[in-house]
Amino acid sequence: MAIEPHHYDFMLEAIREAENSIAQGGLPIGAVLTRNSRIIARGHNRRVQEKNVILHGEMSCLRDAGLSSFHDTVMYTTLSPCPMCAGALGLFRLSLVVIGESVTYPGSKDILDKFGIPYIDLADERSINMMKSWRANPANERLWQGDIGN
Repeated sequence: MAIEPHHYDFMLEAIREAENSIAQGGLPIGAVLTRNSRIIARGHNRRVQEKNVILHGEMSCLRDAGLSSFHDTVMYTTLSPCPMCAGALGLFRLSLVVIGESVTYPGSKDILDKFGIPYIDLADERSINMMKSWRANPANERLWQGDIGN
């Protein structure tokens, strides 16, 4: 699948969501959901802020979208989805998932494959550097390990 220039533009919006989370004391993972090349929902990891273990960036974004059909939507997420998030994206049959990076965390692209959900991994340096910089702080690394269930 071709990487189109607009994928980087929407990824920037997901990065802005991740930066909002960092500013709130949360994890640097953001997501936006698009339909017809327009953002219809936004979210970022809110696990710490709301003390809710399931509010990863993708889940927060889906919550923002509300009750909707997702078969014609594209999710942009700064980090490769974990098993929970990949399962939700598969369950709701998104048309495409655009991943900022899977260098710092490989995620569960295999689950997307099992659901037949296409994805593009941008290997975006902005996303990689944001996560590496954030995880360099030992206190943040402890938060991260809790986020992925360790």
